[in-house]
Formats: sequence, structure tokens, C-alpha cells
Amino acid sequence: MHAPFVTSGPFVHVSSVGPVDGSGAVAGDDVAAQTRRTLENLRERLRAAGADLDRVAAVMVYLRDAADFAAMNQAYAAFFPQDPPTRTTIVVPPADSKALLEVSAVALLPGAERRAVLPAGWKPSPSPYSYGILSGDTLFLSGLVARNPADNSFKGGDVATQTRAVLESAGTILHAAGMTHADVVSARVYLPETADFPAMNEAYRTFFPEPRPARATVQAGLAGRDYVVELTLLAVKSSARRAIATPIEGSTPGSASPNLSSAIQAGERLFLSGMLGNSKATKGDAAAQTLVTLDRLGRTLRAAGFEWEHVRDGIVYVTDAANRATVESLWRERLGSRQAAGVTIVTGLVAPDGLVEIMLTAAR
Repeated sequence: MHAPFVTSGPFVHVSSVGPVDGSGAVAGDDVAAQTRRTLENLRERLRAAGADLDRVAAVMVYLRDAADFAAMNQAYAAFFPQDPPTRTTIVVPPADSKALLEVSAVALLPGAERRAVLPAGWKPSPSPYSYGILSGDTLFLSGLVARNPADNSFKGGDVATQTRAVLESAGTILHAAGMTHADVVSARVYLPETADFPAMNEAYRTFFPEPRPARATVQAGLAGRDYVVELTLLAVKSSARRAIATPIEGSTPGSASPNLSSAIQAGERLFLSGMLGNSKATKGDAAAQTLVTLDRLGRTLRAAGFEWEHVRDGIVYVTDAANRATVESLWRERLGSRQAAGVTIVTGLVAPDGLVEIMLTAAR
């Protein structure tokens, strides 16, 4: 469904990669073997794009079972012996029913700056990832949970308390890279329980001045059972930053959400929030919701002076694997001959009747 990779300036967006061998079969029946095969496949794809594993800035790991987290980490660490990329791990089922994990990534082409960011007084992460990777004006942050970075202890608390702890830690990483929360352009929020959404929002809003980042919030399992929220942020230091509100059909100006911007433009890049198409008219109909979602995304792109041909990366969330083929077909049709990198994830959404949510990155 997605292009294997797409280059955009100094960045290489790599679509989801799984543990398949040359015949297309899943290699290995344990998570360590599958992790090694997956990262070998990622290396091959990066080399085809002109990069390599030591140029990776950010990795998303989609893990079937949280119990495999430690073994996955051990195998994963061998591939990134120094200044590993940032990483977020969530617990969701990979596309292949026999796969225990899959990954997607963003890498940097040779010549682009790649610097690990570790704030003063912090211990390195206990898992094989850097808290931040800086490249020029762009800072990738790992998925953060409510952990005290000075000693890696769990901070505890309800979702509001944990959200504040996460965003305080994010602020320290941003400061170490010469940025603030105002430079964050895109956020992804993972909640094991959708009932925590309102309380998370209330705490989240206090950290971000308007215009707030583009954002998607979905229901997903986390690697640690004590954590009730995880956030992944992307920041861009840009004087040419503006918020875009999705126009209503007929070019009527849209209105801003109190929690997020429909899109944030930073120079020649555009970061779009996760958008849905749920309504009374589309309830229970994944195809109809996908079409409405794609229309909303298209209006947002055009409002910023972009087109579908500028889309470089997409995250497609579907609540039911049975709807995956339909959603992916409509996605391919809308993108046309120029496909984007990306991943399709089967997970819950915070909108009660939502069946599909799509988040985009575009660049001219």
C-alpha cells in the first residue's frame, strides 16, 4: 500500500518493515529472531535510499505483545551501538498475523547533521534509544512516559499527572536543543484507555501556546503496564511557522480546536493532524469515513498551498483489520501515481464512532 521509502530534502521516510525473508515468509518464531530480520530488512531499504542504519533519526516499533519488549530491546540494541535513534514502542498487532513486530523509520541522508541530545544531569535511557536526535532545524523526540530521567524511576500518578511529567521532560529535551514547546509542530499521543482523553487534554493544553501542534491521539497499549500515556513529539525551529485551519466545504474558513491545529506549516513542510470522517451519515461505514477524511485532508493541504503530490508520509489508523483493504485502496486512489511512505495500524480511536484516522506529512 505504501511506497517502500520516500526521500524529502535530507529526510528518508521509510514505510513499515516486517520480519520477512526473501520468499516473503516470516523469518523466525521468536521476537529476537524477528527483530534481527526486521532491522536487516530496514538496513537494506535504507541502503537503497542512499542511507544506512547509522543515519536513522527516529523509529516506531509496533509490537504485538508487551511481554516481548525486553527481548526485542536486546536484539535491537546490537544494530545501534552508538547514539541510537529516537524510538517509540506501542503495543498493536502488526499487519502479518505471524509477525511479532514491524517498524517504520525516518533517516537522514549523508551530509545532514545528526546529533544525539541528552540533557545535562540525565542518565541515558535504559532502553536502546536517544531522547532526542537533532538535524539542522528539526528535533526528533522519543516517545516519553512519566519517568524521572535523573534515575529512570517511575513518577506515578493519574493521566493528568503523567501527562505533565512527560511534557516537563520534553521541555528539558527541547531546551537542550535550543527549542521550546512553541517549536513543536506535531504530536502523537497514545492512551491505553480512551476514558483518559479529556483529562490528558486538560493537562496537555497548558504546555503549548497557540497555535498548538498538529496532533493525533489513538488508543494503544504501552510497553510498561504502569504508564497511562505516552507522547511522541517533533519540533522544527522556523520563523516561517503558521497554523492552518481546515476549511469547511465551499471554502468557508474553518475554526481552530482548543487542543490542536489542523496543520502546522514550517517553511516548506506541512504537518497535518490526524483527521476523521465520522458522523451520523457515515456511522459504521469505513469506506464513507475514509472518503470524508481524505476530503478534509485535501482541503487542508490546499489551504496551505500544497497538493496530494506533496505528501511524503502517512499514518493510517483503522479500528478493524477487516476494513484495512478498503481503506488502503481508497488511500492509493487518492494519492495516484505518486505514493507516499507510511504505515497502516490497527488500533482504537478516541472518537467513539470513528473507524479511520489519517495523519500526514507533506513537503514541497
